[in-house]
Amino acid sequence: MEKEIQRRILAGNRTYFAAISLFRSGLLSRATEIILYKTLIRPVVLCGAEAWTVTDREEQAVLIFERKIFRRMYGPKYENGEWKSRTNLEEMSKGENIVKWIKGQRISWLGHLERMEEDRMPKKIFTQELEGTKRRGRPRKIWKEEVERDLQVLGVRRCRELVADRKKWKDIVRQAKAHSGLQCQWMNKTKKKKKSEM
Repeated sequence: MEKEIQRRILAGNRTYFAAISLFRSGLLSRATEIILYKTLIRPVVLCGAEAWTVTDREEQAVLIFERKIFRRMYGPKYENGEWKSRTNLEEMSKGENIVKWIKGQRISWLGHLERMEEDRMPKKIFTQELEGTKRRGRPRKIWKEEVERDLQVLGVRRCRELVADRKKWKDIVRQAKAHSGLQCQWMNKTKKKKKSEM
């Protein structure tokens, strides 16, 4: 998965530089540039991300990519007589970031799976218990367990009852994409470190 994510990040960078004339034209507002990022660049990196199980290291990689793009769009800020890199990037994107978006998409896909007819192939794969012996070493993350953990962070209970109501489920997905508890672990550690240094 790590190699695939690195390949996607390179593709995202190529997409950004292909559209760089739009971002540097000076004709677009910051809000429009964010919309362009979300519609042109992010889908290239995260196509099919609703089925991903990612490690902390992989979350960190996609988050660093997004922050680099935002810094290029917003540029440095002039403060106390010197130019500095921006650090409040998440505030500018209204609390959203690429890791929360992945987790929101996984929750959205869970809703689709739960509502599917039993004879559909994705539903069969989702509900089937795999047989056989596990490989030695640290167990790999399981998609269903990851999504259930995210729902617990959101305080969602009685998941199977809620998925039947599409409007309520969309609201849960929307909350997930801006919920601070679904932050990348690397960002949480970075924020704690900054607070301790103050």
